[in-house]
Amino acid sequence: MRLFIAEKPSLGKAIAAQLPGQKKASCTHIICGNDVVSWAFGHLYELAEPDHYLSDSVPVNGSGKKRWRLEDLPIIPTDWKKIPKASAKEQLTAIRALLKSAGEVVNAGDPDREGQLLVDEILEAMKWRGPTKRIWLAALDPASVQKALASLKDNKAYLPLRDAAEARARADWLVGLNLTRAYTLKSNNVGVVSVGRVQTPTLALVVRRDAEIEAFIPTQFYVPITTFQHQNGNYKATWKAPDGAPGLDSEGRLTSLPTAQDIINSVAGQTGKILSFESTDGQEAPPLPFTLSKLQAAASAKFGLSAQDTLNCAQALYETHKLTSYPRTDCAYLPESQRQGARMILAAVATVNHLMTPTVQGVDLSLKSAAWNDKKIGAHHGIIPTSHDQVSISALSEAEKQVYELIVKAYVCQFYPPHAFTKTVTVTNAGGYQWLARGRVIKAIGWRSVMQPDKENKEKDEEDAQVLPLMKVGDPAEWVSGTIDHRVTKPPSRFTDGTLIAAMSSVHKLVTDPKIKAKLKETSGLGTEATRANILETLLKREFLERKGKQLLSTERGRLLVAALPEVLTDPGVTGLWEDVLSEVAAGTRTLADFEDRQKAFVVKRVEAAKAGAALALPAVARSAQKSATKPKRRTFKKRASK
Repeated sequence: MRLFIAEKPSLGKAIAAQLPGQKKASCTHIICGNDVVSWAFGHLYELAEPDHYLSDSVPVNGSGKKRWRLEDLPIIPTDWKKIPKASAKEQLTAIRALLKSAGEVVNAGDPDREGQLLVDEILEAMKWRGPTKRIWLAALDPASVQKALASLKDNKAYLPLRDAAEARARADWLVGLNLTRAYTLKSNNVGVVSVGRVQTPTLALVVRRDAEIEAFIPTQFYVPITTFQHQNGNYKATWKAPDGAPGLDSEGRLTSLPTAQDIINSVAGQTGKILSFESTDGQEAPPLPFTLSKLQAAASAKFGLSAQDTLNCAQALYETHKLTSYPRTDCAYLPESQRQGARMILAAVATVNHLMTPTVQGVDLSLKSAAWNDKKIGAHHGIIPTSHDQVSISALSEAEKQVYELIVKAYVCQFYPPHAFTKTVTVTNAGGYQWLARGRVIKAIGWRSVMQPDKENKEKDEEDAQVLPLMKVGDPAEWVSGTIDHRVTKPPSRFTDGTLIAAMSSVHKLVTDPKIKAKLKETSGLGTEATRANILETLLKREFLERKGKQLLSTERGRLLVAALPEVLTDPGVTGLWEDVLSEVAAGTRTLADFEDRQKAFVVKRVEAAKAGAALALPAVARSAQKSATKPKRRTFKKRASK
């Protein structure tokens, strides 16, 4: 008998539906001819609590738990223990019985580190030594499941993924539980003061952004603009500040209104001459399919969805509706072999949502965008629609429809031509100054007929919005009018769910040390695609952050915590480098033991520093947040330990 162990019931049922043989279902498994499919409910085991490692001489509190004491810190396990969850007793009993009759086991965890570990740890706890395969399910539509069933791999090949997930869980335990206890005990009795490996640097990003905004002093500056008339048409040009010009600040902005007025007066009534005119054809390739963080950023900007809401929708589209591929991916590229299935996928898209039919009919399947690149594929690929067409768009919630629309349009764009344009730049000499004008002419709308450009590209378009007349060097240009554009510098924007997720995933942009910046540019940043939304929600629940509309703001509690902690605990660069080491564990180039030894040394040093430091003064946490901090709902222990 072959036994499949899936990460969750829905995944198990999707596999069972594609296995041959008569089906017989029970509450713990499904018999499919000679195969049996069982499942977990996320992690069925969790790392043992600190009480397990503390001496029996430690006094207990009213609930029977051992008291938190500074003298017991740091708590460093030498032999890690995992405890079965009480709620998993029936399922674990069923799996244990099924293993006795199994000739082969198939690990059917989600296609990521955590999915690998949660099945492997069941087999390890039950001392399974038989042959084990791995099924890698990037999508749950019937065609994808059948393809995965036909290409099972040896589970041993995925051992580094298991080790990386184990390393992350232990690191979160070591850092989160030890430092949370240390700083809670050093505080003024205000409830649990959670400190975490990823959570705290993420909080620091918001705290520092808020401080930058509040300390910002706006600067008034002036932009002289002149309209010229060429024989082929009028155009607007902006004053080019010469080096060393009077009235400029350190950023090259003109801050003197009288100087700006003098510049405008100097050109009034003058006839200028064209110094240069350049015309360049360009194209803009379609955006790549979404990673989870890019999807969260887009859904936040366009629809105001929180990062967690977007993740929930993407998970439902994958798991429940089977309309999209695995969502927790950090790779935007697609396997070249999947181009063969594009026709079926596009047909399914039009069936699921009839409003997409005209857009689908406009595709050109002969086009190959940059998204199709086997060299860029890791464990996952970009989020795309599947060929499943048995669900109507009307069956989705409004938020699910919005997320599905984003995913579909990004995929459809891969079969539309580039957005083509001509950019023109001219410099006019008039009144003793040079005047710069830019223009843009769209030659082919291309993929932009499917999906609108992002904010950055839209702003660039607006800067080049005018169409410059055709001209050549030496042509005269007569002054028509002049004006002074009064502008004010703007502070950085407050973080939203989307922009904070983006900052976490590209944290190298916020690091000043060039060596660390270069290193972090190659890594995944703070946290992972799968954990970032949960980290944001944890910071909100524990009253370190608050929401105001779309914005995320730090609270007084959050600011005081960041101010009180040493920089090594709040610096996103430090945690980003740890993520880099975890990636090495996942790649098999670094051992779990090496990573863990480094984490233990780090924790010992930081706990001793906390003990020797001053007391921590924070405002009291609300009862609801304190309850959340001490008894959070969790699917895995990793989510419980402070990150």
